[in-house]
Amino acid sequence: MLTLQKIKEDTQWVIDRLAVKGFDGRKPIADVMALDVVRKETQGKHDEAANQLKKYAAEIGKLMKEGKKEEAEQVKQSVAVLKSEQKAYADELSRTETEIRDILLTIPNTAYEGVPAGTCAADNVVEKTGGPMPELGEDALPHWELAKKYNLIDFDLGVKITGAGFPVYIGKGAKLQRALIQFFLDSASEAGYLEVQPPYVVNEASGYGTGQLPDKEGQMYHCDEDNLYLIPTAEVPVTNIYRDVILPGESLPKKNCAYSACFRREAGSYGKDVRGLNRLHQFDKVEIVRIEKPENSYAALEEMKDHVQSLLDRLGLPWHILRLCGGDMSFTSAITFDFEVWSGAQKRWLEVSSVSNFETYQANRLKCRYRDEDKKIKLCHTLNGSALALPRIMAALLENNQTPEGIRVPECLQKYCGFSIID
Repeated sequence: MLTLQKIKEDTQWVIDRLAVKGFDGRKPIADVMALDVVRKETQGKHDEAANQLKKYAAEIGKLMKEGKKEEAEQVKQSVAVLKSEQKAYADELSRTETEIRDILLTIPNTAYEGVPAGTCAADNVVEKTGGPMPELGEDALPHWELAKKYNLIDFDLGVKITGAGFPVYIGKGAKLQRALIQFFLDSASEAGYLEVQPPYVVNEASGYGTGQLPDKEGQMYHCDEDNLYLIPTAEVPVTNIYRDVILPGESLPKKNCAYSACFRREAGSYGKDVRGLNRLHQFDKVEIVRIEKPENSYAALEEMKDHVQSLLDRLGLPWHILRLCGGDMSFTSAITFDFEVWSGAQKRWLEVSSVSNFETYQANRLKCRYRDEDKKIKLCHTLNGSALALPRIMAALLENNQTPEGIRVPECLQKYCGFSIID
């Protein structure tokens, strides 16, 4: 969440950058600042009472030594009154701090200066394009028909076992999935990311820490009895490794990668855009996460973008990079770049990765901090990216690589799956 210090120092800038994301921050920010005045006044009264109680304690001790018990008892009565007042101040302070936090949790991150204005996906800016476009005939099949033809994925069986959006991968389809996961993990390790294997369920504090709660509560699967949430991405448990931690400055950056299944309710999704692998409730993804000093985070963001691009180049997929406009960005992000690949048979672009810098927004929620060279404690910057999400990568690979002889497997995957063609 935004820091009070930033809001107070650059109030109009914060309001203006929130407006880029389509959020009117004037009232909540005014409310927070008014409550902060009350908080300061109450804190002052509480501290003044604490100082007076110390003086009373010294006075009582002095009177008792002098044998003035009656006068000491009178002071003790004043102490009782003052303690009652101090408790009232403490209660008011707690209530005010809770109100401030509750409002701050409803305010999204500010948009970085480089984020373009806009309200929806149509306003995103294509920054870069690469990769060979496939040359397919008019009879090219979409991936769901290829999956059925070659017995790679059974969508109907997934519906029987669980419901729509939970496919069953079979034979070479399952092996290709596993090959992609291992390829992405090995590539991340080669790039200096330390692999971790996180839990697939998280507690409420973890959801609040990375900003999924309360913003995306309705999109997460919730285990009511235990009050745990199935993760929508490995970003959540991996970033929460650093919750309530003060890192030595010399230990930064922290670079982690993780494979996980991801679970998203995707409420309200329907139509052609959700057919086959286009939108699932459970899918596999490899995530990269970085914890950085603020002065290094935007260089780290470029490194992450280069890493994702290299994966798509090695897979031989056509891609482009979108700089998201303010209205299409997530609640927590300061800036986001989406990678999309071309789906040859569907003739449309499919999102396969989002790479984002959250600056101090998540770190303030997480209390993820570092101690700098001057021994001062500062908030870190957090970043993450998909490297990569598998379903639409699989869809594009199947569609773009179909030939009369079968589906060609990219060379970089062959050592993992053990075959070069699906026939």
